[in-house]
Amino acid sequence: MGFLDKIFRGNEGGEAEQNSKAPWHHLESEIDLHRLEEESKEKVVVIFKHSTRCGISRMAKRQFESEYNYDEAQVKLYYLDLIAYRSVSNKVAEDFGVFHESPQLLIIKDKNVVYHTSHSDINAEKIAEFLD
Repeated sequence: MGFLDKIFRGNEGGEAEQNSKAPWHHLESEIDLHRLEEESKEKVVVIFKHSTRCGISRMAKRQFESEYNYDEAQVKLYYLDLIAYRSVSNKVAEDFGVFHESPQLLIIKDKNVVYHTSHSDINAEKIAEFLD
């Protein structure tokens, strides 16, 4: 596989775990979404919405993972494969009132989105601003 294939080719299934130090939790259902809303009362919750078919999304995810350095006691990190779970992605947009983009990062605290961004503006270091 060539260099450009590695960057731009989709990687279905299991991508969240491959070569990552980030402690990903999967967001795959509305039940998971309600659970993370409740968790956001206790700690910062982060959702990374990722398109497994998009090279830009893949690069943003890799950059985010390389920067990510938070303790799970402070931050719970969710990965949403929006190709496989598009209805959940739509529900995230609806429930939090944030226009859908991909890739997209949402930081949630006390059941509210306190920060969101997309594409090249995604930065794991931004999470620190919302820690107590």
